[in-house]
Amino acid sequence: MNILITGSSGQIGTNLGLALLGRGDQVLGLDKRVNAWTRKFPTEIVDLTTPWSGLPKAIAHFAPDIVVHLAAWAKVHQLVKEPAKSLENVQMAFWALELARALDKPIAFGSSREVYGDIHRHITDESMADFVVAESPYSASKIAGEAFFYAYARCYGLKTLVFRFSNVYGRYDNDLDRMERVIPLFVRKISRGEPITVFGREKMLDFTYVDDCISGVIAGLNALAADKVVNQTINLAYGQGQTLHDLVSLIELATGKTATVTWAPSQTGEVTRYVADIAKARKLLNYSPKTPLTRGMGEYVRWCRETQFIV
Repeated sequence: MNILITGSSGQIGTNLGLALLGRGDQVLGLDKRVNAWTRKFPTEIVDLTTPWSGLPKAIAHFAPDIVVHLAAWAKVHQLVKEPAKSLENVQMAFWALELARALDKPIAFGSSREVYGDIHRHITDESMADFVVAESPYSASKIAGEAFFYAYARCYGLKTLVFRFSNVYGRYDNDLDRMERVIPLFVRKISRGEPITVFGREKMLDFTYVDDCISGVIAGLNALAADKVVNQTINLAYGQGQTLHDLVSLIELATGKTATVTWAPSQTGEVTRYVADIAKARKLLNYSPKTPLTRGMGEYVRWCRETQFIV
């Protein structure tokens, strides 16, 4: 297949593009920045928040069979401070849908477990998202994006698939100059003996190793392209919760260093508990995540050393 990926220079986009190439697909990326990790697939530099003035030539020539929309501002607390970026997330989702509609091709959306809000139930399935109360501008942007996807499916017959990701980590997640993400930030600081501040000692989240995430996405794209799974919303996660205290302990184990930690309350807009119900992904996509955080953190730290992100 020919697969068009928006947000192709991000962590999930890079891993997805390389995995698709590895199985023989053709990939074209759309992003506002060049890919810092690979040149194995081309990237068209575009502003995804602005209207298309006709179908871009590179896309028309590529003739995608399917679109994957991953582009977004993705750090929750950043969007609390800069809420205008959440509106840009909605604009990007809208123009990605318009692109898929112009192409008359299926489109998948990278949404987030943030749409569930700050819940305190142990397991969360797809029916439990709270579209009335958003915890943050970021969660509101993902709720709005999903709403547009559902509307385009109903009004225009567009074939869609919505993935709700949960704390994806692993390869190609070390660009701290662009965006500070918790796991690479903690790994670097702990490995250097620098102090860290952890917001929410008992915060429990469902950490997903990137290979598991990508296996689910590819299974979904196959099913969407074959009309076997259409207009569905699916959690992609590991399916077990770990506290931030657990996370720090596992980074200590993987790096061989002892962390100097200041524990602080959770920040405004943050989800404090989420564990995904992945039964629907198992049923529809034969999804079977293989990498618990206990193993995935070791894999990530090894990659960080190989790429000299840490020593």
